[in-house]
Amino acid sequence: MRSTSPNQLWPVLRVDEWTDTRDTLHMWTQIIGKLRLARAPMVNHWWNVPLYVSARGLTTSAVPYEHGVFDIEFDFIDHELHIRISTGARHRINLEPKSVAAFYAEVMAALNALGITIPILGRPVEVEPAIPFAEDTTHATYDRDHAYAFWRQLLAADRVLNRFRESFIGKASPVHFFWGAMDLAYTRFSGRPAPVHPGGAPNCADWVMVEGYSHELASTGFWPGGSAEGSFYAYAYPEPADYAQTPIRPEAGYYDSAIHEFLLPYEVVRTADDPEATVLEFLRSTYTAAADGGGWDRERLEVHPAAT
Repeated sequence: MRSTSPNQLWPVLRVDEWTDTRDTLHMWTQIIGKLRLARAPMVNHWWNVPLYVSARGLTTSAVPYEHGVFDIEFDFIDHELHIRISTGARHRINLEPKSVAAFYAEVMAALNALGITIPILGRPVEVEPAIPFAEDTTHATYDRDHAYAFWRQLLAADRVLNRFRESFIGKASPVHFFWGAMDLAYTRFSGRPAPVHPGGAPNCADWVMVEGYSHELASTGFWPGGSAEGSFYAYAYPEPADYAQTPIRPEAGYYDSAIHEFLLPYEVVRTADDPEATVLEFLRSTYTAAADGGGWDRERLEVHPAAT
């Protein structure tokens, strides 16, 4: 049984030390995410496809199929993949060093044994190159400590993003893990349509991006990249004039012109006296930059405690 010390709430995890495990896990989450995509009813902006942070890892939540529902969960404590169906049947797959091809074969065999047939697009999206899952023997690394630490990062990010979420009463997404880009995201919407998105994501049809960005938004989240230990990020679509020049807090946050996003290095958060307060400051100031710059009706969209 693992204990949770204060430093595990915001663990150290250098990107360059776990890149191989990260890239393998990314492909594994794409396989499981595509299973949810194939069976879950469509929800605006593809909210039917992400995974969710759970008390043990990442889960699909309940997904309908012909004879009930199933769920699939990455357990980063016992390092197992759990496939459970509403009949009571279940299957377990060990999370250990193995290729994407081997993992894909095990998952599909387990589903077949449980009586679930789900055809999926057998290659990844939003990455380059897009090696078909059944042929991917390149990604085959799984370090337990690194996977566990990443999940602890997601837990911390999930907690603070949900705190930020409570102050907004307009249309907003859940806090969810998008396996395409491997980021934990939360998005607010102004309520107005947006210009048609130009697309351009690697190995991803443009119409996918058009649906995802059909309405004006301010999005934020956590991504295991961009800085030495990952980054909190924020962006707006469409980006308001002078958005990039808007001062934000804390001072360590900055605008990356290459990706058109504000970034706050995870290591700045981890070493802060109050990590959650530091992230909330970043989330609130970048949202203000997007909402004020975009002329959002903030009086209608936000909770005002003094008036409740």
